[in-house]
Amino acid sequence: MTRAFHRWPGLVAALLVTLLALSGAALSLFPAAERLAAPQAEAGLTVAELSGRIAASHPGLEQIRRAPSGRITAWWFADGQPQSAVIDPATGLDAGSADPNPLQRWLTGLHRSLFLGDAGRMVAAAGAAAMLLLSGSGILLVARRVGGWRHWFAPLRGPLAGRLHVEIARVAVVGLVLSSATALWMSASTFELLPEGASAPVFPAEVSGTTGLQLAAIPALQALPVAQLRSLSLADPADATDAHLLKTSAGSGYLDQGNGEMLSWAALSPWQRLSGIVMMLHTGRGAAVLGLLLGLTALGVPVMAGRGGVLWLAARRARPRIRGNAPAARADTVLLVGSEGGTTWGFAATLHAALTAAGHSVHVAPMAGFDPARHPQAARFIALAATYGDGAAPSSAKGFLDRLAQLDRAPDAPLAVLGFGDRSFPAYCAYAEAVAEAARARGWPQLLPLATVDRQSPQDFARWGRDLGQALGLPLELVHQPVLPRTETLRLLSRRDYGAEVQAPTVILRFARPRPTLWQRLTGQGLARYRAGDLLGILPEGSAVPRLYSLASGAGDGFVEIVVRKQPGGLCSGQLCDLAPGDSVAAFLRPNPGFRAPRGRSPLILIGAGTGIGPLAGFIRGNRRRRPVHLFFGMRKEDSDFLYREDLAHWQEQGRLARLSTAQSRGPQPHYVQDALRRDAAEVAALIRQGAQVMVCGGRDMAAGVRAALAEILAPAGLTPALLKAQGRYAEDVF
Repeated sequence: MTRAFHRWPGLVAALLVTLLALSGAALSLFPAAERLAAPQAEAGLTVAELSGRIAASHPGLEQIRRAPSGRITAWWFADGQPQSAVIDPATGLDAGSADPNPLQRWLTGLHRSLFLGDAGRMVAAAGAAAMLLLSGSGILLVARRVGGWRHWFAPLRGPLAGRLHVEIARVAVVGLVLSSATALWMSASTFELLPEGASAPVFPAEVSGTTGLQLAAIPALQALPVAQLRSLSLADPADATDAHLLKTSAGSGYLDQGNGEMLSWAALSPWQRLSGIVMMLHTGRGAAVLGLLLGLTALGVPVMAGRGGVLWLAARRARPRIRGNAPAARADTVLLVGSEGGTTWGFAATLHAALTAAGHSVHVAPMAGFDPARHPQAARFIALAATYGDGAAPSSAKGFLDRLAQLDRAPDAPLAVLGFGDRSFPAYCAYAEAVAEAARARGWPQLLPLATVDRQSPQDFARWGRDLGQALGLPLELVHQPVLPRTETLRLLSRRDYGAEVQAPTVILRFARPRPTLWQRLTGQGLARYRAGDLLGILPEGSAVPRLYSLASGAGDGFVEIVVRKQPGGLCSGQLCDLAPGDSVAAFLRPNPGFRAPRGRSPLILIGAGTGIGPLAGFIRGNRRRRPVHLFFGMRKEDSDFLYREDLAHWQEQGRLARLSTAQSRGPQPHYVQDALRRDAAEVAALIRQGAQVMVCGGRDMAAGVRAALAEILAPAGLTPALLKAQGRYAEDVF
């Protein structure tokens, strides 16, 4: 049993653990190199002396940091531009570039997440778990091999090739256990599976109201050795209510910038201290020799993997298994699937089963892998293509149009294209249209004209199936049973009603966040992790087609919030608007990575009207770093449907919202949100020249008006909304 526990994880995860081990070994060199290269502070130097030296030579100083290696780095502003450098603590002058080492940054991304974001972090965590299992079972096997624990280092008999695995293992196993165990700890912390145990100082309610005290004169800094410094973030000298933030190896606190008084302090909790030790043991930061030893033990992993290691394949996007899928080379009918969320694969499975029952040999494959040479007996091709976002290719169809353009000639077998989409979106079936047009341009014979399926309609699919049957000369009835997404029950906590006076009943619904299971936390399934701008699917009673609503909250808010306007005859909106606190709905999460607040400190311009303010409010609520956010919000009447009015005022007081501009479409002087943009054209243009990013949410007519207004505003600067979009600075969520 022990051998089986050692063999199978090793065979399955050999490539992954080897990759992690080699990247970890390479990273272990950097803490030692940084320690050797960084100018070190002299014994007895205080933070007051250090900060005084740096401030004297760097006007506009913003922050000082000390790395575990002893390297001092400073950040400041010069001529309005952010600057940074490694500092010589003896002089306070620049001693080198503070830019991160590109190789180190690349290796870190590879080691932590394989450049795959959260999914990659989960894979890396799985690799660490496999290594821990391999190490534990390996310890037992080595002990059995050498005759017990007391003979751990006893000489082994036999040729080196036969005992090399054990020779390396009994030297390296302690380091591998330490590395994998600390890696799992850090992964669990990343996915919030461990208690927070964080201790942070409270921002002072009262300060002296004065500024200008020199850093060298602050008592707390005079008593603090540089060796205990972690960071010192300086207050804005133009803001008398701001305070310095000091972080040390013992805790953190706020210092009055006028008199130097310690205004609040929070010592590191035992949990924070333990987490710091785990970080040091895993990375070697602050313990360079230990890091080199761990890196050396990691080099044994690829040797031990040997021929027993196999490739760890990147997980393919989940899709239903097609029973009886004919080999590509022998199929007379080829179904090419372009899907983003997976539902189109279900339609492909239904079509495959019907055609197979009718006597055809059918092969189903993703559009992304299209190659006519793989299908020498194909008599027809059928493309089932969904559309992602604003007319883009879905995941399993990426590269299809490029492959088609590169062919010497189009296939002789005719093609039928069936598009899947939602008519409420502007780019309805736009990708399917692009496929059909590209096929016509290449001279690909047409089996059927382009057809579409709206909102996963089984009726639309069945009608198209009858047309396909006529083209093939056989009766074809496609009875599709949509596979409903796995839902969770959301219980309504509260509701806020608006819009009755303008005959547009609107409600802000706040649901309790379901407590995610351990598996959901690890895999990100369900509502374990979500952000404002993601989509909440609601399954209304009496319909198998879900409705999607933009989230106005993130997982960190502790609740699930959406904004709903009751549509005349609307099934789902009517049911949602009738909910009372305590009632429940069935819901699921659909990530929407194309409409999320971008990271960084650049200004953010949010533009929305009506219920479109939902995700925008979520972005503002989550703006804990106080980046400059400017909101343009259109409503019908201020006293009727000013959604989030009290919240927006509160967020302005907190600094999460820099500026609010509103527009009312009803009243003595009606105007729209695009008119508000034109009114503030100079400021909008200035913000965009400074690198501002624009996010628009609301109805399609509003979005078109906003694009037209911005085109006018930006024309003198040679910019357009299309250009901003190409630069990743313009995003829309339009309905």
